[in-house]
Amino acid sequence: MRYELSGTVMQTLAVDLDPGETVFSQTNCMCWMNDAIAMSTHTGGGFLAGIKRSFGGGSFFITDFTAQGPGHVAFAPRFPGTILPVQLNAAQALICRKETFLCAEKSVTLDVALQKRLGAGFFGGQGFILQKVMGPGMVWLDLSGEVVHRDLAMGERLLVHAGHVGVMDPSIGFDIQLVPGFKNILFGGDGLFLATLTGPGHVALQSMPIMNLAEEIGRYLPGNGEASTSGNVATGVAASAVGAVLGSLFGSRNDRA
Repeated sequence: MRYELSGTVMQTLAVDLDPGETVFSQTNCMCWMNDAIAMSTHTGGGFLAGIKRSFGGGSFFITDFTAQGPGHVAFAPRFPGTILPVQLNAAQALICRKETFLCAEKSVTLDVALQKRLGAGFFGGQGFILQKVMGPGMVWLDLSGEVVHRDLAMGERLLVHAGHVGVMDPSIGFDIQLVPGFKNILFGGDGLFLATLTGPGHVALQSMPIMNLAEEIGRYLPGNGEASTSGNVATGVAASAVGAVLGSLFGSRNDRA
């Protein structure tokens, strides 16, 4: 198996497979493939496995891509970002947001990453559901925008807006804390809670949470503030067209989740 990443802000992943090799993805990720690739969409272990994966933020179905000859298949995220390739050992796992899994070798498994503290999952923000990706095998993860890597020492804490958390080692402690200061809560615009990441371990942060992008586009759609006034009809029409184009490019994240 060989792979190549192409592009900058809208990357694609091309994988060349030898006969008999298989990669799998959640649904609606494949871009193109040659006729040596056989597709098989299934629940990935039965109805309960599909339900469990859905509960963890993944898709109920997964699709296998198996090479019956020299195979070629390509995948792409549905929003601007960075594809992160990771080679997992047999005992290695990663904790990632539900949106980050793109595809992997067949030997890789997906599971729900249960939160040790109820508040961490409840107050982590809309869509803040974590998956556990377990080796052995190659996995490709896609993060929103640019990626910043941080290694946290034992006991070192990093306060992060929950939307910027991408991928982390299982050794990283995750919790939620209230934003300090009444004025920060009232006027800061960053919500009520921050994610607290405690080392030791490695974390990959993403610079552009998809929710932030959606909110910015939404501000310029008709019916939102100035865009709905008669003096800004042209702006509203233009913004609506831009929104439609972006929607066709990026699609709904619910298709991926």
